[in-house]
Amino acid sequence: MDMYDSLFSPGSVLNEQIARQIFDILPEHGPVMVIMGRDGHFWHSDSEKFSSFNISEPFLKELCYRIDDGSEPVITQVEQCSIVAFQLATENTNCGYVILVLPQYNPESTLVNIDLIEILLNQIGLVAKLIEKNNLLYELQMKQFNTYGQGKASSN
Repeated sequence: MDMYDSLFSPGSVLNEQIARQIFDILPEHGPVMVIMGRDGHFWHSDSEKFSSFNISEPFLKELCYRIDDGSEPVITQVEQCSIVAFQLATENTNCGYVILVLPQYNPESTLVNIDLIEILLNQIGLVAKLIEKNNLLYELQMKQFNTYGQGKASSN
């Protein structure tokens, strides 16, 4: 196995693109978001803030197992933070998971705001689908340009 396979896999590239788009619009003092690829690679919206929550990697993997078993979204509490996790997938790619850490939320406040949280999670899924469609259209356009360019060169 090539050590770069996971970096250039469709899911990994898509996760990086999603992270760049979503993390830029998160409020500075708002939630912390983690995108976790199926290969275990992490993208944090604020790595310093996330590390201050002392959320372990085995705990995050346990959330992912629960999602894979059909519990979605997974809502739990770690110290002073509520955590909401869900699967990130498009029509063609199972990207992994999104973990939303809500500082200073208790279970009650999370449940009161669950409709808004689900809207946010659905918008992340929509962004993923749009980025994937854009990538597919770009690839198709490049193939057509190559085909057109080769046909034009052979006719000369």
